[in-house]
Amino acid sequence: MFDDRRLLHHLDWLLLTAVLLLTVVGLAMIYSTTFNPLKPEGLQVGPQFIRQGYAVVVGLFALAVCLMIDYRRLCENSLAIYVIVALLLIYVLFFGSSGGGARRWISISGFNLQPSEFMKIALALALATFFAENGRGASNNGDLLVGGLFIGTAFILIAREPDLGSAVTLLPIAFGIMLLAGLRLKLLGILLAVAVVAAPIAWTFALKDYQKSRIATFLDPEQDSQGAGYQQIQARVTAGSGGLTGKGFRQGTQGQYKFLPVAHNDFIYSVLAEEQGFLGVLATLGLYLFVVLRSLEAARLAKDRHGAYLVVGLVSGFTFQVIYNITMSAGLAPVKGLTLPLMSYGGSSIIATLASFGLILNVRMRRFTN
Repeated sequence: MFDDRRLLHHLDWLLLTAVLLLTVVGLAMIYSTTFNPLKPEGLQVGPQFIRQGYAVVVGLFALAVCLMIDYRRLCENSLAIYVIVALLLIYVLFFGSSGGGARRWISISGFNLQPSEFMKIALALALATFFAENGRGASNNGDLLVGGLFIGTAFILIAREPDLGSAVTLLPIAFGIMLLAGLRLKLLGILLAVAVVAAPIAWTFALKDYQKSRIATFLDPEQDSQGAGYQQIQARVTAGSGGLTGKGFRQGTQGQYKFLPVAHNDFIYSVLAEEQGFLGVLATLGLYLFVVLRSLEAARLAKDRHGAYLVVGLVSGFTFQVIYNITMSAGLAPVKGLTLPLMSYGGSSIIATLASFGLILNVRMRRFTN
């Protein structure tokens, strides 16, 4: 916990404020999208907004806990944290709650916990600790192999749910840490070449029919405009209808009248563009950019490799997810169930994301400690 209250003087209040602002914008968009004016007074607020509000409170508590505990203590226990989350993922495969053809959640008193969101933190802690200790580095083949076991185990467990989207978000986390730890670009080139060669094999034997359909629909959504391509087309229509200044809060039509499915979740960015327009999108993207750059500064100022690796891993995963969700909403990437961090509806997502920023703030705050 806090060994010295003077640490609060080193807290990055600007980063914390930007994170909280994005969270508030997300809550406002969820409120707008799920609000139903046709219901009686007092029942018009969507249940998703209420649940997200509770999740934000829990997430702020998680942020405070991750901020108070010295990140070096968490690194010391990173293997145990990784194993616990991995066991939760194994539990999900056999006993988890199902929905949408996948088994991804643990139901706890009406709240669905998604362990895959917390594996992002666990993997970042485990890899940061492993590569930072005893002179290890990603340039050593033996150490790289061990690091690959951490990544591969988590990836397979999540992909088996199946949740390939969440599994893929682990890769930027691992890549960010290993690149900082000395990963040779030559080896990266070899891995990319192998991936290109293996792509036809993966298409034939690894990808399921619905995954192939998503890729085909991305390439030509008009081929099934009322089916698989409907969501992608409506996302583009929603985002483009806002113009320069938008239609106004709760004045959108695509999101409000459910022309865009699950607008409060995967396509919250499209709702933002419709209601707040290009200027609102620009301001929000500016906040995201500030958060990323400010976090990278925390990595630069970190007092040790543990902290630097941890921050870079968490920021890499966060940045990838932001970019993918926005490009997906713009029709520039296949539709995949990846939330827009801090803004999309999803209890586990917001809790894990806020906890991640608790760790980032932790690293920067303790840069002057022994």
